[in-house]
Amino acid sequence: MKQLFRIAIIFTVIMLFFLGLFVIFNNENGYKERDIIEYNEKLHLVEEELAGDKSEQSVEKRYNCKIIYSKDIENEELSALYKTDALVLDLVVNDEYVGKVAWDDNKQAYDAIKRGFFGSSVFLWVIVLISGYLLLFLMYYSFIKPVRELKKFSVEIAKGNLDDPLPIKKDNLFGSFVEAFDVMREELKNSKKREIQYEIARKEMVTDLSHDIKTPVSVIKAACEVLEAKTLMKMSESERRSVSENDISEQKYEEEKKDTDYTLQKITTISQKADLISSLVTNLMHSTLDDIDKLEVKPVETDSQVLTGFFENLKNYGNIIIENEVPRCLVYMDSIRMEQVIDNIIGNSHKYAGTDVRVNFSETAYLSSDGVKEEDYIRITIKDSGPGVKEDDLPLITQKYYRGKNSSEQSGYGLGLYLVKRYMELQYGGMEYYNDKGFTVELLLKKI
Repeated sequence: MKQLFRIAIIFTVIMLFFLGLFVIFNNENGYKERDIIEYNEKLHLVEEELAGDKSEQSVEKRYNCKIIYSKDIENEELSALYKTDALVLDLVVNDEYVGKVAWDDNKQAYDAIKRGFFGSSVFLWVIVLISGYLLLFLMYYSFIKPVRELKKFSVEIAKGNLDDPLPIKKDNLFGSFVEAFDVMREELKNSKKREIQYEIARKEMVTDLSHDIKTPVSVIKAACEVLEAKTLMKMSESERRSVSENDISEQKYEEEKKDTDYTLQKITTISQKADLISSLVTNLMHSTLDDIDKLEVKPVETDSQVLTGFFENLKNYGNIIIENEVPRCLVYMDSIRMEQVIDNIIGNSHKYAGTDVRVNFSETAYLSSDGVKEEDYIRITIKDSGPGVKEDDLPLITQKYYRGKNSSEQSGYGLGLYLVKRYMELQYGGMEYYNDKGFTVELLLKKI
């Protein structure tokens, strides 16, 4: 407010100065009446000097007049003088009327006023120009400079530089705002410190939990190995008894063999899932949710036929219908990440749709990112028959931590489809998704 008050005072002083100049100019240029007596005296002097044979030019110059030797009223010089309101008197020399003598003082006064007005106008223009520059300087110093300092300060805050305080000047128009801005910087700095402390504590907690999870996973792996060994031993003993003792009927032997194969299949599935959990937990020990983008993806040349196995290992989610065979070729793939991708998609279908899942494989081609050549891909289409994703949620479901409106009753962190998209892109492929009488996801794996 002080700056505004100062600018207002300066502006008022300048305007009062201009007003004073106008008053002085107006007083100096008042209307002056003619003194007839003075001009009669000049007339007599002119007549006397002309009668004394003085030259016309010297008399005109001495008395600042115009002598016209003409008795014609319509004389052009006289007409011009009458138009400018000049004082014209009869000229009598040696008692003889010879013409006219005129004083064009009004025109001379007008010319003097005109010259004075022009000079005063130029002077006022210079004063206004200087005053304008002065006001511009004050405006810059009071408004623009503080705003630029705030802009520079905000850029430093955006870069994370919260240590340099913003200078607070007493005569700054934005003093209170600058002070509040600096308080915000201090709060952000303290908040960042608390966030770092929280992040350290959270990472320590995640590391501890990961370590605790690895212990039961190791137990599960060991139990699977024991069960697998005992089942194989039992199967071997049944085969020996059926051959040597003939005490087991062929039908009973086939039933036992079928049960044993089923048990081995489940043990293998449990063991594979335990391996996957162990691998994920190892990654988790080196990464938190906020650092999940740093998880490593290493696509290598891989036989496309392994894709079928990824789906077959997920039969526990429900009925997965593989409609055709995978085109045999080599693709760029990180097997662990690809298994996670498929697990996430099938798991989502099981969680939100609860219907059969149909899987279709095909080949396609797209232009490369530089638009020069076509690149070949394997397209994996995974489709359920559920209600699909709400249209409002559809563009957002691959964003980090985003959970749709229908997920409030389901557990999760909103990372599944985000990771699917990221992992596919890091394997030189891609992901598309849409609603089509259910929810459909298309995965693209780049062919070698």
